[in-house]
Amino acid sequence: MAHSHTHSHTHMVPARKGKAVRLSRGQSIKIINTHGHQVCDTWAFSQDDPTEFMSMEHTRPTLGTIFPTKGHALYSNRRRPIMMFVEDTSPGIHDTIIAACDDYRYGLLGCTEFHDNCTDNLRAAMRAIHAELPEVPSPLNLWMNIPVKANGEIEWGVPRSKPGDYVILRAEMDVVVAMSACPQDILPINDGKPVEVHFEILDSHY
Repeated sequence: MAHSHTHSHTHMVPARKGKAVRLSRGQSIKIINTHGHQVCDTWAFSQDDPTEFMSMEHTRPTLGTIFPTKGHALYSNRRRPIMMFVEDTSPGIHDTIIAACDDYRYGLLGCTEFHDNCTDNLRAAMRAIHAELPEVPSPLNLWMNIPVKANGEIEWGVPRSKPGDYVILRAEMDVVVAMSACPQDILPINDGKPVEVHFEILDSHY
């Protein structure tokens, strides 16, 4: 008999901001693309030792693909499964090659004043729950559509997901999961309109 979702209260990651939560091994997080066109930068850090974290650089060669989706494990920088990709109602288009945006990135894009960014969102989210952040790893960019051409060139696409699409990631160890509702409004990756996303913590075992 399935366990009930005792913590399935829906929480918000505000538009352009970040949020971090602690998950015990076996718990899952359901991240919801509420409006359908929002990228969510996602990180996971071991609670026991935050210098071990979900690593796209180590996940790609282990899986043999740059596009992880349902059924794939996501690996740490010590090459251990840290999260499991257990559900995905979207078309499965996510990104593992683009670093989190930062204020320097927006400077290169022509901004002359501070711009909200995923790197600072991660720092603020971890600070808010008193979680240690040893470095800023490259995130799993949920719903980010970065087509890769045969010649290796990349493009900046609009998310292919629809409102209400969600992914479920299961913790394979005790982790801190951080999310940033990406504030990129210059490139088309959020369809030019950064908005909030939502998440739920699930105790059920998937």
